[in-house]
Amino acid sequence: MEYNIELQHQKGKLHAIERIEKLLDKNSFYEINHSMGQENIPYDGVITGYGYIEGILVFVYAQDFTVKGGTVGKKHARKIARVLNLAIENRAPVIGINDSGGARIQEGVNALSGYGEIFYLNTRASGYIPQISIIAGPCAGGAVYSPGITDFIFMIKEKSSMYVTGPRVVEQATGKKCDAQSLGGAIVHSQSSGVVHANFDDENQCFLETRKLICLLENRNRKIINKYCKKFYQDFQKHVPTNSRKTYDIHLVIETLLDQSSFYEIQKEFAPNAVIGFGVLSGITIGIVANQPLHCAGVLDCDASDKIARFIRFCDAFNIPIVTLVDVPGFMPSVDEEEKGIIRHGAKILFAYAEATVTKITVVIRKAYGGAYIAMGSKELGADIVLAWPTAEIAVMGAEAAVDILYHKEVDNKIRQKKVEEYTYEFINNKMALKEGYIDKEIEPNNMRKEIFDALNMLKNKKDLKKIPKKHGNIPL
Repeated sequence: MEYNIELQHQKGKLHAIERIEKLLDKNSFYEINHSMGQENIPYDGVITGYGYIEGILVFVYAQDFTVKGGTVGKKHARKIARVLNLAIENRAPVIGINDSGGARIQEGVNALSGYGEIFYLNTRASGYIPQISIIAGPCAGGAVYSPGITDFIFMIKEKSSMYVTGPRVVEQATGKKCDAQSLGGAIVHSQSSGVVHANFDDENQCFLETRKLICLLENRNRKIINKYCKKFYQDFQKHVPTNSRKTYDIHLVIETLLDQSSFYEIQKEFAPNAVIGFGVLSGITIGIVANQPLHCAGVLDCDASDKIARFIRFCDAFNIPIVTLVDVPGFMPSVDEEEKGIIRHGAKILFAYAEATVTKITVVIRKAYGGAYIAMGSKELGADIVLAWPTAEIAVMGAEAAVDILYHKEVDNKIRQKKVEEYTYEFINNKMALKEGYIDKEIEPNNMRKEIFDALNMLKNKKDLKKIPKKHGNIPL
């Protein structure tokens, strides 16, 4: 059966079969169930099967917009469901390429039932196999909830769109005019909503980056066999100002810590005051969680909390060690943030770290104040190893704020300044945390790579022996 490839090319898009071929190793795709759909619809508008990425088995499905607009009917959904079941049974990643006009209206409730089956299997697969959704065209209505359940969502600029209700419905309901891109394009979801984990300029770049992610995730299964860390000493101090009031880019610290060009950032444009992503340290795949002093001084707000918490839970589910780099002045003080529910959102980080049983290593670089100190992978939340630079400031709050509370009746500036200096000397450091055992070791910054590697190797056989028998916890969603 021939594919209507030219029709897609006229829209500046690749055809479903071309997308699969670019995603997978050459000549590795094996199609499953190419038969006609209901009413002789070719392969019912979705191509399904399996193949390999750098020799790694993956299952894949790609909706074909040239066949009934890629709409989902009963058989279309069952084909996707079969691929999901096979992926679960073989414990292999699954990648869905979405390009669909939504439910096939003429099939009525059968189409809705088909979506329900897909959602159910996405949920069963969650935390068991990696699930990646590529939005390569429209994805509307109920269809958005399948990608919404998966681990990673990628979009193509100007070509992809995701929304629960389309522009026409929005205009009828609210009177506000919009188009597909302003309502649910790649920029909206990568910068504002946080629904999407990355957006790309074109499909080729998207498929290349998807391949990279699969390889990084597969590397988690490799046993740590390196006895010694490569590139022991790195100059971290050049990236971090000694003055804790000055900003810097945490990316420079992360890139120095990891093997060259191995950092794969997730949700780069959303909540930039927090940085998350995968990387390789002397051959070991790890998850990185870090505050970003370059944006809002690295404070934790509602969006950053959600971003960090979900990433921690992914790493924990797939046994990827978490390395947390801390430089946080606190939670965002703001009326807007309180109204948005920063208590509920911030609690997600606490819950995620405390619940995670994977290896957790934390390094306090500069500030670690108040509740944010606890939230960012502290010993109290179950971190296995906590390290600190000599510059680390672990305290309830900054000196100025503390003095204003403790000595608010003192109005003389000279007295106030003296109190600030005294408080700074006594409390704005890591001495008490070291003494009480909240920090395992003060390290020289330039030894950080080796210290983390040694901790990873020491913890490679870690097992959770304190598990409470229960169905599951109730994270504050």
